Amino acid sequence: MRRPRRPRLPRTRTGQRRLVQAVMAGCVLALLPSTWMYVVTGDRLRTTADVPRTEVAVVFGAGLWNDEPSPYLAHRLDAAAKLYREGRIEVVLVTGDNSREEYDEPDAMRTYLTEHGVPDRRIVSDYAGFDTWDSCVRAKKIFGVDEAVLISQDFHIRRAVALCQEAGVRSYGIGVEARHDVTWYYGGAREILAAGKAAVDAVFEPDPRFLGPREPGVGQALASGR
Repeated sequence: MRRPRRPRLPRTRTGQRRLVQAVMAGCVLALLPSTWMYVVTGDRLRTTADVPRTEVAVVFGAGLWNDEPSPYLAHRLDAAAKLYREGRIEVVLVTGDNSREEYDEPDAMRTYLTEHGVPDRRIVSDYAGFDTWDSCVRAKKIFGVDEAVLISQDFHIRRAVALCQEAGVRSYGIGVEARHDVTWYYGGAREILAAGKAAVDAVFEPDPRFLGPREPGVGQALASGR
């Protein structure tokens, strides 16, 4: 059985120079989406202490553990509950995955928020937030959100803000703190690839996997009063 041949490096200076140029070009192209996100979101990131008062907050799903919010998701929800108690927001739009009957992120998020002081009538659920782009487009087209505070972990928040801005939602982002564990490092590494998909979504603006009719939930929640 023959051994596979190892790739040979160019022997000529011209070939070596072209190889270096190709590698450099690949690195530049790989970094362009991340650069775009940093430029777009440069002045849009805030903390719970200094974010402008905004009627709607959007909390993105981040997984469930035994049908309850994961620690990462709980931190996002804690930030939303804090903003509500302080009168900085009026309504929380929870967006997540409910693609199968036994997995329901939005309802778990709703339950957690009500247990932490947010009235049920001030929470609106998006059951088809299968990814960040879908959540942003649906916030605009389905729920009629024009401006929002977005809440996620710091490694994800720039992508969320950039995509919601592209979807037509004027956004401020709050990146909540998280322990630098394996999940955190995985999330940071994943964002390098996710940035590329985000750039493609921003350019081609695909429809979400599920769009559906307009829903009045956010407007009704805002009209319900505290």
